[in-house]
Formats: sequence, structure tokens, C-alpha cells
Amino acid sequence: MQKKEYFCRRFSWRKRFLDTICAISTAYGQGGIAVVRVSGDRAIKTVAGLFAGRRSLADAPACSVLHGRIEREGEVLDEVLATVFRAPRSYTGEDVVEIACHGSLFIQQELLRWLVDAGCRMARPGEFTERAFLNGKMDLTRAEAVADLIAAQSKGEKDLALSQLRGSVSGRIAALRDRLLHLTSLLELELDFADHEELEFADRAELRALADEIAATLRSLTDSFRTGNAIRHGVPVAIIGAPNAGKSTLLNALLGEERAIVSEVQGTTRDTVEDTLVLDGVLFRLIDTAGLRKTDDRLEQMGIDRSRAAAERAQIIIEVIDATAPVLSDEWQNDKRVLRVWNKCDVAAGGDGLHIAARRGELGELRQELVNKAHVQYDRSAVMISNARHYEALCRALEAILRVRQGMDDGLSGELLAMDLQDCLNALGEVTGQITNQEVLQNIFSKFCIGK
Repeated sequence: MQKKEYFCRRFSWRKRFLDTICAISTAYGQGGIAVVRVSGDRAIKTVAGLFAGRRSLADAPACSVLHGRIEREGEVLDEVLATVFRAPRSYTGEDVVEIACHGSLFIQQELLRWLVDAGCRMARPGEFTERAFLNGKMDLTRAEAVADLIAAQSKGEKDLALSQLRGSVSGRIAALRDRLLHLTSLLELELDFADHEELEFADRAELRALADEIAATLRSLTDSFRTGNAIRHGVPVAIIGAPNAGKSTLLNALLGEERAIVSEVQGTTRDTVEDTLVLDGVLFRLIDTAGLRKTDDRLEQMGIDRSRAAAERAQIIIEVIDATAPVLSDEWQNDKRVLRVWNKCDVAAGGDGLHIAARRGELGELRQELVNKAHVQYDRSAVMISNARHYEALCRALEAILRVRQGMDDGLSGELLAMDLQDCLNALGEVTGQITNQEVLQNIFSKFCIGK
């Protein structure tokens, strides 16, 4: 409760976090079952006032499920299952009741209304997870992983979010901070004995070895962001080529649906068309682009400019060449991102590269090459970051520890070294939420769905 009480005092949140909150935790809409979650000091008492069953909800032991009815003043709303979690052994660290009711929209909304009438407040987006963070149930990296896990669209995203939820990133950073704190405290102790310059409590050889080790670890984490970000947001793949090479046909064949308009008229595609595809657990963002050629049509030229911009941003470029009328370009010749694909090879022979017939959907080799080119066959046991906020903070931590190493080489005093070490500690603390502010928290949790 110490972290929660601190934030309540520091940011005047005390009243808000003493409230008992409620929200629908399942997806919006009608279904077989809906779950309404209630959390707060009065959660059990509030729900007990509406619950009628063989056993009293107020006396229910922790982690128990009770069958009964939600009713008030003789009116029965629904038969439900109520699961009771008692603080601190709950998701939020508070008393929590999860009510599984029938999935009627009317029942869901009416149950919320009854709970509000009984003294609950509707939860804000992410408030349950925010309370879990403030109550010390999880650090900020694990809280953000909850949102990533909910939003996962591929096996790769799921595996990465689950790894971070289990503490892979926070555990690594916590270990670094603990060792840094020890040496920082020794350096600051030297300042208390500034009159005795010969005294050194922090072994400089140990500090140098630790700085080297931390720099290597931070560099490994920051280097992992490229792959982690691709797994989380999808590998961008630009499909480029001359008009009528079959780019839109290829996009449709990869997706298995008519996503882009296909026409024999050159210049049909005037803008980029995007969609996603999952291959071997990896999410790809496919971008169909306007055909590249010289034109006096201003609108078509705008589309061509966007095609080149999409290619610049892409991690993989599929250059489609019409085997029946090849138009070869030197623009991408030495670009390692490029997969040269000869299309319409059912009617004509192609040159060096992959041979496909997009209209027939013969794309097995191309799909495998996309997976190989993505370079995301990662070691699931490796620690990887995928969050831009983490990446930025870790880059600052790396810069600070490199200053420590340079300062030692230059013979700087312990006081100056301690300042750079503190910068490194602060940056690492921002990743896990040990050092943060109200604005950062609001920005993070506002992106969560309501009920989580």
C-alpha cells in the first residue's frame, strides 16, 4: 500500500483511489457470458448487498465462487456466478468481485447501474491495472505488457507480451539497478569524507567492470528494439514495381481476398493500400503502391512519390517484375531489403529471383522468403524490448553509463561519476515505474480498454 498511498498524497489522488470502481471486463456486445469487475475497499460489501445465494458473499473466503442471484427490492436481474478475491491476493491488490452474468446488453448495463446506485464509480480506461501498479502488484513494464497481450494479433506478439508480463525486462533492469545502487552509495559515501581524498570506498576496478557489463547489457536491449518493434507492430513490406506488373494481384493473393482494385489500365493504383498478414506467427504490414513510371499526371505522380516514401520506410521490399514485359530498374539493385519477384511466370520465363504466378496463388516460396527476410526467428528465452518508451529511456541510461566509463578514463572525481551513475539509475527507474509522474501514468493507462 505504500506506493499507492505515496501517489495519492503526491498527486491528490487519495479520494479517487479510495473509490470502489466497476466496469465490464469482457468485450462490448451481446454474448453467452459477460464479466463485470468490481474493485475497492467496499467491493465485497457492495456486491453482497445485491447478491442472494445459499452463502453470504460478505463471508465468502478468498478465491471462492458463489452461485446466486442479483436482486434488489424483490426484483431479480439475473442468475450469476460471483468470484471473490480478497486483498492483497487479487489482480488490483484490493478486494475484487467478478460477476459472471448472462451476456445480454440490457443485463450488463442494468447491473452497472445497480452497482453505481449502490456506491460504485465507473472505472476509467486501464484503472484496474493502474491500481495493480500503484499497489505494487506489478511494475510499469508488466502493466504495459497486459495491454500488449490483449492487443496481440500474432503468436510472435503474444509470446513477446507474455515474456514481458512474466517480468523478463523488469527482472533484468532490477538486477542492473541493484548493483548500480550499491556502487553509487559507496561513491556518495566518499563525498562525506571529502577532506580525506585518499579514501576510496568504491573500488574503481569493480566500478569499471560493472560499467562495461551494464553498457553491454543496455546495448543488447536497445539493439533488440528493432526486432521487438517489428514483432509488436508488424514488419512493413512495400510492394513496388512498374504499372501492371501485378502488385495489386499479389497483395490480394497473399491476403486471400480482393483488397486492392486490379485493372489492366495503367495507373489504377494512385495511393498506397495497406493490410496485415500473419505468417509463421509473425505479423506483416503489406503496402501495395502505385506503379513506378514517368508521368505528367499530377495525381499519379503524388502516388508514385508516396510509393517511394513507403519503400524507404519498409523493412522488406518486394520488387514485382512482369515476366511478359519486364521493366528492370537500377533503383533498388543493391538494396539488401529487396526480394526480386518475377510475376506471370505461368506464361513467360523470368530472370534471377523468385518466380510466381500471383493470379494462381502459387506463393509458397515467397511466403517462406518473407519470413526468412524478416529476421524475427528470435530466441524466446532472450530478453527483448518492443516499447518505444522503454527504448528511449534505455538509450539515455546507456549514454549515462558510457559517460561514467569515459569519466573514469579521464580521472574524474567520485562526485562527478556519481552524478552520471544517478542519471543512469533514474533512466532505468523510468522504465519500470520506480521513477515516474502523473502525466506519464495517465498517458500509459488511458490507452487501455475499460475493464482492464
